[in-house]
Amino acid sequence: MSNAIGGVFPVLPTVFDEAGEIDLDGLGNVIEFALACGVDGLVFPGLASEYDMLSLEEREALIGFVGARVAGRANFVVGASGDDVATSIRLATAGAGAGAVAAMVMTPKAIGPDTGLLGAFYSALGRQAVLPLMVQNAPVPMGLGLDTAQLRAVVEATDSIRWVKEENMPCGQRISEMLADPPAHLLGVFGGAGGRYITDELARGAIGTMPAVETPEIHVALMRAHRAGNEEAVRDLYEAVLPILMMQAVFRWRLTKEVLRRRGVIDSAFTRAAGPRFDPGDHAELSRILSRLEPLLGGAAVTSLSAPSVQTATR
Repeated sequence: MSNAIGGVFPVLPTVFDEAGEIDLDGLGNVIEFALACGVDGLVFPGLASEYDMLSLEEREALIGFVGARVAGRANFVVGASGDDVATSIRLATAGAGAGAVAAMVMTPKAIGPDTGLLGAFYSALGRQAVLPLMVQNAPVPMGLGLDTAQLRAVVEATDSIRWVKEENMPCGQRISEMLADPPAHLLGVFGGAGGRYITDELARGAIGTMPAVETPEIHVALMRAHRAGNEEAVRDLYEAVLPILMMQAVFRWRLTKEVLRRRGVIDSAFTRAAGPRFDPGDHAELSRILSRLEPLLGGAAVTSLSAPSVQTATR
């Protein structure tokens, strides 16, 4: 694996059984599914992993599991976000031991938007972590939603920061602003936000995307078309997947897991995190969306696209 990373890096969910316990077999199935779809790398744990619903010990153990299962077949970026340097170092160290190539660390809300304090945080982390860093600039309330000037000040505080994941709106404009005069040590900017703005991000110079993992083969095909300069194919794929991206923006983890469940990858769509739940109308809409997407969903783990039982639907 190389520091020259880029492409499609889905964020893995944490898979639970119906009792809310971690399902390692299910997580392993998601990893194999994503790799079979041709992704360039995987990220864990991130916001889409419900990481704030996991204990620090669970996060460390799962990082080891993911790294061992990926086993160098793709780049692995470890999520090492924490409210203090010690927590992020602990997670980055676990990631390094599991074969990660980078540690993605969200701007800590506990510190706030003071760029001096944030720069000190990442500088201290960079001195002690054994991985290069990626700053995740997520919008409020998940992150601090730094503007480009603030983010640039943080990146310039330490050459340990090699990448940015830009998710603060409008993402595309902020990517252009950062890349207009990038810090010398910055290797590139990833897009996020579930892949909802991927065409704009790539057009503005993003080196990759970090979406959720319900339809990775479509993101892989879109990235392949982008690299080949086939703008028409990029637009066709984006417009095809846009309905499910919009639904994912509302239901977040539940949408990703429900699609993976319907595709036969996992057994349960249980989430620990709170948020909107599907009603019968939502399940019907998802069925319509998946039916239209089916021609683009490759042979990797495509099974039933049916709605769940009433018991699962009302969870």
